[in-house]
Amino acid sequence: MEHQTEPPAELKTGTTTLGLIAKDCVVLASDQRATMGYLIANKAAQKIYKITNRIGATIAGSVADAQSIMELLRAESKLFEIQRGRPMRVKALTRLLSNIMFQSRGTYLLQSLVGGYDDEGPQVFYTDFIGSVLPDKFTATGSGSPVALGVLEAEYEENLPRKKAVELAIRAIAAAIERDAATGNSILVSVIDKDGYQEVPKEEITKIWKKP
Repeated sequence: MEHQTEPPAELKTGTTTLGLIAKDCVVLASDQRATMGYLIANKAAQKIYKITNRIGATIAGSVADAQSIMELLRAESKLFEIQRGRPMRVKALTRLLSNIMFQSRGTYLLQSLVGGYDDEGPQVFYTDFIGSVLPDKFTATGSGSPVALGVLEAEYEENLPRKKAVELAIRAIAAAIERDAATGNSILVSVIDKDGYQEVPKEEITKIWKKP
């Protein structure tokens, strides 16, 4: 039985995002090209969002839907923390996103990867436009995902050190940029561990990306 149906054509917009579990951390990465058909609508699109101090999410699909839902997740997670006196867990926030997507099936056009760190360690979940939730050690979304997954399948290992995991994520997105016309312009990378959410500096990303 298929875990999901074919997404509507509008969801098939161009991008590449990925998430992977490394040793004691999660790495999220994306390109920054936003497209409208054959038009490059934006060259610096934000596709990785900080939701809490230890949870991030990537977006693929409708930008307006994604921005709205990411802001809702931020608000709900903050409200949870105020009411319960503790941060929301990765799995709980993913389930909240899943419930939103399931209850509004066909309304929101969004695929998202949720990654974070809590007392269960580093975790990555894939979610789609009808509310599916699939945990994985590494995964990708968007039109360039087949290329990125090819790199990840070939090179991923469990317990990768942080540095090697970041390098692998950059190589996977870079490969998608080379082969997928809707993926491009630049690369974003975020790392989440017990110390919180950190964005990898652009200079470090460029140095790895352009390495001969």
